[in-house]
Amino acid sequence: MGKVSWKDPSYFVNEIFVEESCVELEYTKEILERAQLPWFVVPDRGKPNDLDDEYVHNLSAGKKQLFLCRNRGQFFKPCPGTREYQCCDYQVLNTGANCPIDCVYCILQAYLNSPWLIHYVNTEQLFAELKQPLSKSGGPFYRIGTGEFTDSLALDRITKLSSQLVPFVAKSENAILELKTKSGVIENLEHLDHRGKTVIAWSLNSPLVMKEQEIRSATLDERLEAAGKCAQWGYKLAFHFDPIIEYSGWQDAYVETIERLYSAVPAESIVWISLGALRYLPKLKEIGALRFPSSRIYFNEFILGLDGKQRYFRPSRTAMYSHIYKSLKEKAADNTCIYFCMESDEIWQEVMGFTPKEKGGLPKMLDDAVQFA
Repeated sequence: MGKVSWKDPSYFVNEIFVEESCVELEYTKEILERAQLPWFVVPDRGKPNDLDDEYVHNLSAGKKQLFLCRNRGQFFKPCPGTREYQCCDYQVLNTGANCPIDCVYCILQAYLNSPWLIHYVNTEQLFAELKQPLSKSGGPFYRIGTGEFTDSLALDRITKLSSQLVPFVAKSENAILELKTKSGVIENLEHLDHRGKTVIAWSLNSPLVMKEQEIRSATLDERLEAAGKCAQWGYKLAFHFDPIIEYSGWQDAYVETIERLYSAVPAESIVWISLGALRYLPKLKEIGALRFPSSRIYFNEFILGLDGKQRYFRPSRTAMYSHIYKSLKEKAADNTCIYFCMESDEIWQEVMGFTPKEKGGLPKMLDDAVQFA
């Protein structure tokens, strides 16, 4: 019997719950038709069941249940960055929460308090919120991502949200959309009129970390194969080495990933690559140890950072960053922006030899990379 592929982790979902006022929405009906799964109605503002009573213990069970409901808050808002570290001025489009992939290090385990896979179906409000800022001529430039609280494409076979978002953003003069994933789900992207306004991004890691710490995710080969196809379809690409994890043999392992990346994908298609070492809210260590007792990633030496997260000591971070940055620079195209996610000017200067301010700021570096690609 061959190895099970999790290229499309949406097949882990086995039932759907629908908020009562959403049952008659056309988008809801389309999702139910595509999914062909048992589904049940939930009273408005109710919840599917009592799995959240013992949230972390029931998170695995919740990842099998898709909850289609309304977002009663904002869809579109700035990324909750940290002023103590360099932030990229990302704009978050909140399309749902949780994903069927189960990463040992996932910060959402400590950040959220519900176990279900939540997907918002009141998309009329979503696009209404986007329309005003994206229709302003001469306004600010927006880099928008849907991958802050969920994986952008892990459920796309069922939701097909990309088929609505990509053409919508394509019509804007002042925005770019980034769809970030650990899956290989790209089928809905092939024939979309994206006009170069969508960046398809993959989180990458060493092969060992991807295998042991990113449960139900696509393999490195599956992710890179998908990236290669997206490049052929004219999409800009991005990659995120985050979190970089220190373990015996990490040096050669990350170089292997980089070599395989540039063997599979044209360097000129990559607009940006981010680097970020493992960091986590202190309570995540307890949650991670409880849910994944065989993982050792939390049992290293850490220090409390200015953002209240546990981080590797600075010498360890700079050693990892320097090694990976050097390997990337040997292969990256001149137009690719390589940057740190939430690091200090001191780290930038020590590893890259400059600070974002010298280049006009990190937001400008990223804007230029994607606008002039």
